[in-house]
Amino acid sequence: MRATRLELEQVRIPRLQSGDVLVRVQAASITRDELDWPLDRLPAIPSYEVSGVVSAVAPDVAGVALGDEVYALTPFDRDGAAAEYVAVPADVLAAKPTTLGRIETAAVPMPGLSAWQGLFDHGRLEAGQRVLVLGANGGVGHFAVQLASECGAIGVAEAHADSHEEVDLVFDTVGGEALAHSIAAVKPGGRLVSIAEEPHDTGRDDLTALYFVVEQSRDQLAELARLIDAGKLRPEVDSVFPLAEAAAAFARLHERGKRGKVVFDIS
Repeated sequence: MRATRLELEQVRIPRLQSGDVLVRVQAASITRDELDWPLDRLPAIPSYEVSGVVSAVAPDVAGVALGDEVYALTPFDRDGAAAEYVAVPADVLAAKPTTLGRIETAAVPMPGLSAWQGLFDHGRLEAGQRVLVLGANGGVGHFAVQLASECGAIGVAEAHADSHEEVDLVFDTVGGEALAHSIAAVKPGGRLVSIAEEPHDTGRDDLTALYFVVEQSRDQLAELARLIDAGKLRPEVDSVFPLAEAAAAFARLHERGKRGKVVFDIS
């Protein structure tokens, strides 16, 4: 794997393609290991979580206006949002939560969507069911705990993963030994869903086990914003850096004690 070097450069404002919106970036958050993702198209701009203001709209885009405050998980196959401007497909943009500032808003898209899709789209979690969240204090895990509680599910502490208490769903955000040990906690007919690694060789044919990669979703971002504005969901921000300190920001992702998202302030 090639080494990745971070550089701060002047680049052109992105040109809009059909269906695009130009967002003036106010804040953008980053994810552990994301510098390894675009190795087939370097140089590339990192960060796929943006909070900002609509600055221009392609002629074929409707329903988005100049000055709209928006947020999004941007496509992984284009340049990201660690810049003053980013071109984003209009169909992945949602109105930002009105109760959050730009920094907190940028901390929502990837962990919020990952938690939503892991619990509900793939995990099929329902009210009254029991769920074990592995990595409950992490960026995705703390969203998952809040969303599970809001839907009426019963959370089981991580310390119980090796006990005889069975759950309908294990949602794994950490992988490794924690994931392996959690298999025994899943009740017959239950589900094991991971965003950390493929759950190979569970040794059980009475459960569903799968790995998934988060997808963009305007509708789910809109629902997350509704829950946030209703006071039922809150993001966590670990630290904030200017773009000029990008190397320090990415180094923070690998340090112990990190809690919540690392965010670039680009306002």
